[in-house]
Amino acid sequence: MIHVIVELSKYVILTLMVVYTFHCFYVVSRNDDEERIDLLGQQLVLIFFMDFTAFLVIYLQTWDFQVIVFYLETMAYFAAVQILFRMIYKKASFLLLNNMCMLLSIGFIMLCRLDLTYATRQLMIAAGGSAVALIVPVLIEKMRFLNRLTWLYAGVGIALLGAVLIFARTSYGAKLSLFGIQPSELIKIVFIFFMASYLYKDVTFRKVVVATVVSALHVIILVCSSDLGSALIFFVAYLVLIYVATRNVGYLALGTGAGCAGAVAAYFLFSHVRQRVTAWKDPMAVYENEGYQIVQSLFAIGTGGWFGMGLCQGSPESIPIVKQDFIFSAICEELGGIFGICLILVCMSFFLMIVNIAIRIKNPFYKLIALGLGTEYATQVFLTVGGVTKFIPLTGVTLPLVSYGGTSVVCTILMLAIIQGLYILREDEDEEIERQRREARRRLRAEEEIRRRY
Repeated sequence: MIHVIVELSKYVILTLMVVYTFHCFYVVSRNDDEERIDLLGQQLVLIFFMDFTAFLVIYLQTWDFQVIVFYLETMAYFAAVQILFRMIYKKASFLLLNNMCMLLSIGFIMLCRLDLTYATRQLMIAAGGSAVALIVPVLIEKMRFLNRLTWLYAGVGIALLGAVLIFARTSYGAKLSLFGIQPSELIKIVFIFFMASYLYKDVTFRKVVVATVVSALHVIILVCSSDLGSALIFFVAYLVLIYVATRNVGYLALGTGAGCAGAVAAYFLFSHVRQRVTAWKDPMAVYENEGYQIVQSLFAIGTGGWFGMGLCQGSPESIPIVKQDFIFSAICEELGGIFGICLILVCMSFFLMIVNIAIRIKNPFYKLIALGLGTEYATQVFLTVGGVTKFIPLTGVTLPLVSYGGTSVVCTILMLAIIQGLYILREDEDEEIERQRREARRRLRAEEEIRRRY
């Protein structure tokens, strides 16, 4: 009987995920507010039923009552986030909020299946990050001096990354953490604030050169720390913001060329870069060493097929660092390739929403912040999924909100809170523009009425 439930559950979970993914794009096309609210409410129902089904299966496979306790805790967390955010911020983007809850939910399910201790820790960290995130949109609205802290952002970023390079211990071939915290995750946000505050007005050649030097310092320190994934994320964000701020295709081409040259130089200068490229080119040839991770990842994805093996039916534990860098492989093995594609589409929905906010917001400083944060998010998703599927060499970055990682989860939640703050500012701008239009129409009608009388 349990086997039948497990077998049926994977199709139920997959169906719920497909419908949710469809809602992500369909709700954006609706103009009727009541219909949008109804669709967003349906998304919450889909998340609830997916969680209920998944945790029921895990409990039936393990008979561990702590799974039920953890499930109730996650439901309480999601309820608190949804209720508090809707009470405090009436103009927030609830599609972004729903997507955050869905991605966290998928992460909680897989971590609970892999290791309940890690799942519980992730939930506590996410709850703490969400509590802080509740005040971030208010700060974005009230703290109008953020565009004047340019060199504070640059100094803090370089100092923290330098401290990691000097004092951090090497873990899995890279220097990432300091006192249990991964500063590069926080500096991703700080770096965007530096670039936005420096480039949002009067972009001269001198400013481009200075921004390039500061960005290069960030990237070089990260490369020396062997944090290649973060280095690439910083570089792509720099390149996009330089192009958007200047509208100069020459800078984009020059930056791309410099990046390619830097990648070639890194290949010859750093042995760990050569190892990852070797593992990417032919992982089976170095299966016992550098290629072991990617081969196990490909085996897991291939074993799962389109529909997956079902929760607790696969062997994701055979993949090293599965809870952090390779959780997408575990998801595809047990929940299926179609579920993995839907997960990517949900992440794409996230990115498109952020780009839409960046396009429509009028303030150039906030526009660059939204675009920069969205670029970092999309690049990180691409690097994670591309690495574990052997599309690109492994870079060692986590899947935002899904993978285990305290600093990564908290900083991603804070990033989304910043985006929410920008979305609210954009709504305020739209209301102000509409108010001015109504006022202009009122004055025009008054003038016409005066002309008719006299």
